[in-house]
Parts: sequence; C-alpha cells; structure tokens
Amino acid sequence: MKDALLLGLGRHMIPIPRAIWRRQAVKAAPRVAAALGFMTAEHHLVRNFVVSELPRVGKPLSPELIAQRLDLPETRVRVILDDLEKHLTFLFRNEQGAVAWAYPVTADQTPHRVTFSTGEQIYAA
Repeated sequence: MKDALLLGLGRHMIPIPRAIWRRQAVKAAPRVAAALGFMTAEHHLVRNFVVSELPRVGKPLSPELIAQRLDLPETRVRVILDDLEKHLTFLFRNEQGAVAWAYPVTADQTPHRVTFSTGEQIYAA
C-alpha cells in the first residue's frame, strides 16, 4: 500500500491509509504548534543539530561541543537544552549534562538499532 503509514503492533506492521493519517495529522496540527510555541530558531537549530550529530558521533554530546559547532555561547546552549528537556519534547541529558537522547535517536543502548542510508548506526529512542 503506497503512501501508507505503518503502525507497529507487537510483531506486526499494520498499514494506515494516507487519507486516515493525514486527517489525524491535520487535526493534531494546532495542538502540536501550541506545544512547540516556546521554541525559537536557536531551539530548532540545537535540536536539529543533536538529532543529526548523535548518529555521526555515537556518544552523548556535551553542551560545550554543541556550542562550539553551532557558534553559540555555551550559556545560551545550556538554557536551550534546559528548555527542550523541561518541555519533555525532544531530549534527555545524562548525569554529566551531555545530550544522550534526542528523539528519535539515542546514544544509550536500546533494543532498537537503526542504520541510515549513509551507513551511520545508532539506537532508536
């Protein structure tokens, strides 16, 4: 079934037709927009960076590294990480303060291992 969303139930994948999942996505859009309203362009920049960089590095990303790579002040990166984590939206930091989990990927071992078309491998959150 082309253009179907696959819903995993146990060991089975059930195709959800495009018309159904699109209708649900349209209904949820205002709620999602409201939930993400706190995010600035810098929040999106940091979040997108950690999601794309975790598979490359394969280990938690420190605030210092994120700040250096994005050319942002480390204090600003720490505030952004606090915001993202506080809103339970996108990431989780380990005891050292490094980003270990940024949905949908994690440097922590889980039962779900993913391989990207680039060959990078990481665990799925």
